[in-house]
Amino acid sequence: MNRSAAATSEGPHYVPPPPPRWLVVAITLAIVLVVAYVVRGIGRIAEGEATTTLTDADLSALTTAVEDRADRADTSAGTTAEGEPPVVDDSSLDAGEGVIESESVTESEPPPELDVRDGVWVDPASSGMPWSALDSVEGLLTFRGNPTRTFHGRGPVPEQPMVQWSATIGCSTSFVGGEPKEWCGTGWTGQPLVFRRPGSPDDADEWWVAVGGYNRAVNFFDPVDGRTVYPPFFTGDIIKGTATIDPDGFPLLYTGSRDDSLHVVALDRAEPTELWALAADVGGRTLWNNDWDGASMVIDDLLIVGGENSRFYVVKLNRGYDSDGLVTIDPQLLSSVEGWDDQLLNDLGDVQVSIENSVAVSGSVVYFANSGGLVQGWDLAPVADGGVPERVFRFWAGDDIDASVVVDGDGQLYVAAEYERGTARSRELGQVFRLDPSNPDDPVVWSVEANDGLDSGVWATPALYRDLVLVATDDGRVLGLDRADGSTRWTLTLPGPLWSSPVVVDDTLIQGDCAGDLHAFNLTDTTVAPDPVWTLPLVGCIESTPAVWDGRIFVGTRLGTFFGIGEADTEAVDGANATGPED
Repeated sequence: MNRSAAATSEGPHYVPPPPPRWLVVAITLAIVLVVAYVVRGIGRIAEGEATTTLTDADLSALTTAVEDRADRADTSAGTTAEGEPPVVDDSSLDAGEGVIESESVTESEPPPELDVRDGVWVDPASSGMPWSALDSVEGLLTFRGNPTRTFHGRGPVPEQPMVQWSATIGCSTSFVGGEPKEWCGTGWTGQPLVFRRPGSPDDADEWWVAVGGYNRAVNFFDPVDGRTVYPPFFTGDIIKGTATIDPDGFPLLYTGSRDDSLHVVALDRAEPTELWALAADVGGRTLWNNDWDGASMVIDDLLIVGGENSRFYVVKLNRGYDSDGLVTIDPQLLSSVEGWDDQLLNDLGDVQVSIENSVAVSGSVVYFANSGGLVQGWDLAPVADGGVPERVFRFWAGDDIDASVVVDGDGQLYVAAEYERGTARSRELGQVFRLDPSNPDDPVVWSVEANDGLDSGVWATPALYRDLVLVATDDGRVLGLDRADGSTRWTLTLPGPLWSSPVVVDDTLIQGDCAGDLHAFNLTDTTVAPDPVWTLPLVGCIESTPAVWDGRIFVGTRLGTFFGIGEADTEAVDGANATGPED
């Protein structure tokens, strides 16, 4: 019934009674609060701040989500796959537009005190060193080994390698664009971790290898013979990224998955036990999807991670042990930051801004980039005073960045991008660049084009070695770039796509290709193209990044197999030999 019909039914001169006074007051108050909230939100966006501090209600919702996950069917229901629309309705976002509401909620309790080392979490001079140089435990504990993403492992590198053992990772089904797809083995980034057996003495020679795979699990192997040393930790979907082992010796593993959650797992029980999970729908508005590909970073009891929901999180873990000596955590979400801003959405004309790379830390600043090409630095120092991270660096590269930002000893950033949108910005800048965050108004030191047309560019994370930057490209090239000026010193050509990140240990470059071969090159003289040392044929495209530790190499392929590689003169369970350049 319309308004005119209603008036007629009451008579032509009907006048409705005035609303109650309490209703008028309530409506007026609501309008005032809404206006104040909008004005405050616009001001926060103008200042470049987009931060949500979570309340107890948010944490309660998180706990409920974690409990619900156990009841979830072992399918992709509720998981947004690659190629699907964002999880928010962007129908109102036309090209060149996109107003994002900034959210802020006051915490009911004061944040905990943090143990901050004079405001500096990571000494920049530790770039290229093992994480243990910063008083962590020994091992290859995360993607690219340390907070600056610049440590690749510990030698020696096998001189005459052979496959000493292999293990089946297997396959599972995950959905892409709403359609089922079989995924096998390990993929991008898929780097194995090497660490001492939980509970073993610091000087014990008892090591485990762990790798997340497309069998939906983190798998645990003995590095010598490949036997399973611990039950797999299964998630609700495939694991594409790299896990992280707690650097402070707590028996904890942190892993993402396509099942919408980042999992914190205890390794001191009879089987891996999830203690907590961070659900992708917690912490404020999200864009794109709910996967977790990036490797977590743990610094001074803070868990730092970005998600494909386009948010950046800082969690206080509150690690400890119970009366039985079992590890515990009591997580508190300190902040959840939008990894995008209005300017980025305006420049892009879309909302594909997920964070798929692994955050890097230098000093007190966390660096990461997103699929919209936005490179950012967020200072964690304010968190020590009960505040939220402050964005101190912003640079737009014009296109998708999935490779992790790499930071050198001077705090310089090395970034590699894909070439998918073909924007004017990405054509002008190129795909590989060095940035100086101390000069935020003009940070580009140099930039290099590294594409072969649309849908190419760089997925692999660059490697720093002496005066070189090593970059593996989607079109099958390995570029040796001068760190000072970006000039190309040499180029290698291998069967692409090359998504496996270059690994350098003991003057040796190790690079996997998509024909299934693992290559070694001699980098002793960085001024000339490196000589080949050996080539080891494996089975299946090598998308994953290899791990090198104590004379062994560990890597998986897309055909479902995980390999342990060592010297040919050591005892082997099974395997093939490498061929040298003279063979």
